[in-house]
Amino acid sequence: MNESYIRNVIEAALLAAGGPVPVAELMRLFDEAVRPGTQAVRAALESLATEYEGRGIELKETASGFRIQVRGELAGEISRLWPERAARYSRALLETLALIAYRQPITRAEIEAVRGVAVNPNIVRTMIERNWVRVVGHRDVPGHPELLGTTREFLDYFGLKSLDELPPLAELKAMGDLTLQLVLGEHTVDGSADGSQAPGLPEADPAALNEPGAGEDAGEDDELSAEGGGSAELVAAPRDLEG
Repeated sequence: MNESYIRNVIEAALLAAGGPVPVAELMRLFDEAVRPGTQAVRAALESLATEYEGRGIELKETASGFRIQVRGELAGEISRLWPERAARYSRALLETLALIAYRQPITRAEIEAVRGVAVNPNIVRTMIERNWVRVVGHRDVPGHPELLGTTREFLDYFGLKSLDELPPLAELKAMGDLTLQLVLGEHTVDGSADGSQAPGLPEADPAALNEPGAGEDAGEDDELSAEGGGSAELVAAPRDLEG
């Protein structure tokens, strides 16, 4: 079995899959008698990635495997293929998702302590329905509140291989115009217990908790917002090519 055939089969599979495909599943595409090993499959993937350099598509590895997708810099033009408006997420949902991603596992009460507002149940439900967030356990305190964490689907959606690839919080703040108090009790976001600001994090803005409407999220669209000043756009990974 030559390398060109292996590469062609893998390329066709990734185009047809409609989502990330792990290396093990790519290997199972071939007859057992002539099945290539992990090294041969990864070599074919590297060859494809090199072949796509300078083109409109790219090979991307996410938490669930590999996929072929539109390059991010072309997402604006390609999005015109779909007449519907791009999804825009409310500030409340964006802030809540950011806290879960960067401070997981975290309870709703801890999110509320950071944001200074009650978490609308619809926000958490929306993220769970999108398979971005799941219950990962319960805090060992009275009431045993649920601990929330992100999922593999969250990483896939935003084109991440692991949580280590999350953008720095300073960059996220600039993207979403976020102002978050990022200290929970005695622990900072980076897990230190000295109460100091974590390196590289934006300075907290105490005034944020005293803004009008700071007591609740009810004034904001808690799911998707088509437009308006109260929402912040969450930048997603480029849409996968469909087979």
